[in-house]
Amino acid sequence: MRIRTMMLGAAMALALDAKADEGMWMPSQLPTIDKALREAGYRGNPKDLADLTKAPLNAVVRIGGGTGAFVSADGLVVTNHHVAFGVIQYNSKPDRDLITDGYVAPDRKGELPANPDYRLRVTVGFDKVTDRVLAGAAGKTGRAYYDAVDAASKALVAECEKEQGYRCSVANMFYGRDFYLVKQLELRDLRLVYAPPRAIGNYGDEVDNFVWPRHAGDFTVLRAYVGPDGKPADFSPDNKPYHPPSHLQVAREGVAEGDFVMLAGYPGITYRHRTAAEFADQIEWRLPSSIDVLKQLQGIIEDQGKADREAGIKYASQLQSLKNGIKRFSGELEGLERSDAVTIRRDDEAAMLAWLATQPDAGALKPNIDEAMKLIAAGKDVRERDLLIGLLSSQTQLMRGALAIDRLSVERPKPDAAREAGYQQRDEELIQSQLKQAQRRYDPRVEKAMISALMTRYQALPAAQHLPEFDAVFGRNASELARALDRIYGGTGMSDEATRLRLFSASSADIAGSKDTLLAAAHALQPALLRVEDERKSREGDLMRLRPAYMQALIGYREKQGRAVYPDANSTLRVSYGKVTPLAARDAVTYGPVTTVAGIVEKNTGKAPFDAPKPLLDAIAKGDFGQYADPKLKAMPVDFLSNLDTTGGNSGSPVLNAKGELVGLNFDSNWEAVSASWMYDPRYKRAIHVDMRYMRWLMDKVYPAPALLKELGVAP
Repeated sequence: MRIRTMMLGAAMALALDAKADEGMWMPSQLPTIDKALREAGYRGNPKDLADLTKAPLNAVVRIGGGTGAFVSADGLVVTNHHVAFGVIQYNSKPDRDLITDGYVAPDRKGELPANPDYRLRVTVGFDKVTDRVLAGAAGKTGRAYYDAVDAASKALVAECEKEQGYRCSVANMFYGRDFYLVKQLELRDLRLVYAPPRAIGNYGDEVDNFVWPRHAGDFTVLRAYVGPDGKPADFSPDNKPYHPPSHLQVAREGVAEGDFVMLAGYPGITYRHRTAAEFADQIEWRLPSSIDVLKQLQGIIEDQGKADREAGIKYASQLQSLKNGIKRFSGELEGLERSDAVTIRRDDEAAMLAWLATQPDAGALKPNIDEAMKLIAAGKDVRERDLLIGLLSSQTQLMRGALAIDRLSVERPKPDAAREAGYQQRDEELIQSQLKQAQRRYDPRVEKAMISALMTRYQALPAAQHLPEFDAVFGRNASELARALDRIYGGTGMSDEATRLRLFSASSADIAGSKDTLLAAAHALQPALLRVEDERKSREGDLMRLRPAYMQALIGYREKQGRAVYPDANSTLRVSYGKVTPLAARDAVTYGPVTTVAGIVEKNTGKAPFDAPKPLLDAIAKGDFGQYADPKLKAMPVDFLSNLDTTGGNSGSPVLNAKGELVGLNFDSNWEAVSASWMYDPRYKRAIHVDMRYMRWLMDKVYPAPALLKELGVAP
């Protein structure tokens, strides 16, 4: 598919003096900052970065919940250990613990299949479709506005996905102001090739998470496969390696302080353009509440895992995700409070509105801004309830599967275009794949304990937030809840894969009449979930209609200030650039930008999370670093620091040098800048990357994989 580079309108024009260390730029924006890129040190042609069919961006992929990159002509993909952790966990058992021991495939036949719902997507198209999306929404409000945008988006997606093997979506930029059609090649057969042991890939675990200095080898290598015909296919022994149109070259030389670096990836969500009221809600309620409930769920999994090792392995990936979320939210809260974000954003918004009052379009924009503010304030009424039922649907395994099966029974009788996104025909294969693997990540005692914790909190909510269906299923007090969970999980057959797949294919009538206790509970809860969804869509429809006025004012005001203007991150491909940079964290505390293996030894206690494997410690003691050693430090580098603008979803993003060679893999942010998803502060914002020299050394000297190094083009 030929990519059309869409030039942005005047309202999205970029300040010429935008700082290099701030900005998650859309590829189509990069030619407009050509001068800044070149002055920062980039040696390539910035115009090539706007063409997704050209290297290097056509080698950058979305994989799992993060980012990765092709690094060989035979489909090798490198990403973070924690991005591929679910794949490692899926292939682990008590008698084959790949989490602890790591894995090196002896040959291609020994490469292990990923979990069935693990996906790799390559963006091949990114076209502006604002007029088509909004054409049917004119004059509508609330749910009608939402439905018009939704219908237009589904039509675009259906048209795009007529070409087999592609996954398409419509991305909302600037909160309803612009829309882009994203086309991605989707590969379904991914295999585990090389994973370091946990004590390398996650050295330091939560103690070091979001903390610099770091000493983690947070990388994993997988391979993408396609069918014999070269098209995307499910796992099969007959499949062959995928041949990407290009791949990144792993650099033989490393980086040093002050060197240019650039990152491409799929940052999840940022909120830098949100209102002052939303900043206040995030700091005063949402973050503290989320931390509190997630810590409770973490404690349940940890306690159950200590009593039952198999349960611990089953929930290892989910536990890691919870711990990461808790620490991220905690750092975000601390950072926003330290920066006095509520006051700063409130004052900034007041100044913007004062400036708007002097502009000719104030009369058209201000009423919509005022209406949006009222809607945002009203959203507080049910926020506790919505947080809890959202976690019930996302943090469970069998309950989530039962809810998905029942929702499919609601959606299947509808025309496909009228079905809820996520439950259309295009989504059924992914739902089925998730159902197939559920028992590998499920233990009834753990799930019952997690639901008990969530519903106990729900039972304590004011009566106005209660949903009759939830009260009927789970009861109104602790004893009723305990009896309900014993009955629901004691009478279900959904822990059996064949039963889940049979129910997945069952008719709506069979689902409604099912005697399976868990499915019956999900069926009873569904009307409440549909009402909550309808309320949410009505509110989102009005905000999608009203927020563009706020964004138009904010963009104009930012340009007046000479500040960078780029859309908040939304899991679409973005590029950041900057330099390898030290960190002055606080008064008299300054950190260098590169760590070495000496720090691994200094931190090592022999106990998790600082239990470096003996082969690693022996190799460090031997000191055979050769070509991998940093010429200035005269030591073996592990991780390095830059001022690249990143957020969640950038995990696994390739870090390139001025020549476009792969020098690092992004995997974390520093504690002082976790709050950058809401507020950017160039003094503290840093990104943490695995140095590719460390990965190569491990593959050469510690857990040897000579054939893999040869395929990567960096044979010793």
